[in-house]
Amino acid sequence: MTTDRRTFLRCAASSVAAASPLFHATGALAQASPVVRREFDPQPGEWRTFDVTTRVDIDLPRGATQVWLPLPSVESAWQRSFTSDFRTNGTARLNEERHYGARMLHVSFAEGGATPYVELSSRVQTRNRATDLSQKVGSTEDAASLRFWTRPTRLLPTDGIVRETAIKATRGARTDVQKAQQIYDWVVANTYREPKVRGCGEGDIKTMLETGNLGGKCADLNAIFVGLCRAAGLPARDVYGIRLAPSAFGYKELSGNPASLKSAQHCRAEVHLAGHGWVAMDPADVAKVMRLETSDWIKTTEHPVVAPVNRALFGGWEGNWMAWNMAHDVKLPQAQGPELGFFMYPAAETGGQRLDSYAPDDFKYQIKAREVRA
Repeated sequence: MTTDRRTFLRCAASSVAAASPLFHATGALAQASPVVRREFDPQPGEWRTFDVTTRVDIDLPRGATQVWLPLPSVESAWQRSFTSDFRTNGTARLNEERHYGARMLHVSFAEGGATPYVELSSRVQTRNRATDLSQKVGSTEDAASLRFWTRPTRLLPTDGIVRETAIKATRGARTDVQKAQQIYDWVVANTYREPKVRGCGEGDIKTMLETGNLGGKCADLNAIFVGLCRAAGLPARDVYGIRLAPSAFGYKELSGNPASLKSAQHCRAEVHLAGHGWVAMDPADVAKVMRLETSDWIKTTEHPVVAPVNRALFGGWEGNWMAWNMAHDVKLPQAQGPELGFFMYPAAETGGQRLDSYAPDDFKYQIKAREVRA
């Protein structure tokens, strides 16, 4: 029998001309079109309201089946997490991960029943972020809480090569802002977006630094930023979420398609800076714009397409994105498979085998968003 339940969750939680000539295939010279400096300057303003829906169907169950879906678990000055509703023909339970407060819907299905499905809808409000680093503000975080965000995790060690790299990256820096800026600049200069990486990457920063293979996606590159910050003594954290809507500034690579968000997951970062509190960061999106926004791989942050993004994402981000949680080393309740390095994708097991969350055409799920306008 299909179960319909409504569960109320209040989560704690320049114009610049590129005048250099170009060769056509024939070898003749042609004048390049002017490259117009783009704008990217998200500023705090009005809240936007979204209903985000995830639908999972297990078409070929091979025994008892379980599904775990992240719920928006962040309550902050830039996100409000409200209600979640779900429909399923399984047995559903709400769970909260005890270390990070990540909330999830866990649904179990007995062997031999109807084809398992679950549909989860959550309402959130989001808005842009930007920090004026010339202005000091107070912080409500206590020392113990901040220490929590400096400790190592399985994928974010803070010793060895991570510590050595952090020391080199922050050499000469005296203030928290200087340290964070130098680490951000180091990540942008030394890492790159690698489109061949599956999903959002794995976030194994020790292996990346040891091998010198610094190509990856958001869960790799922003994890390097977070790990280096922690190794340098700065509280920092990954923020795992999903893009919900197009960018208001016209950047296609910083946009989500509300009708189909199954590959729109995106990890961001925050760092706590003395006198400023938690500050938004996203060097991975700088790398994404450099690699994919134009037909050419842009290799400099001075490029008119990249410069405004590089500047704005140190201290801010656009509110067309929703956070699920900030959790690492997540143990899914009653799961037979291994813990997750992070929880940003639907997860499922059938017949005791973990399905591949990075293969949404095989592990069938859809995510979509609808903006609710007043």
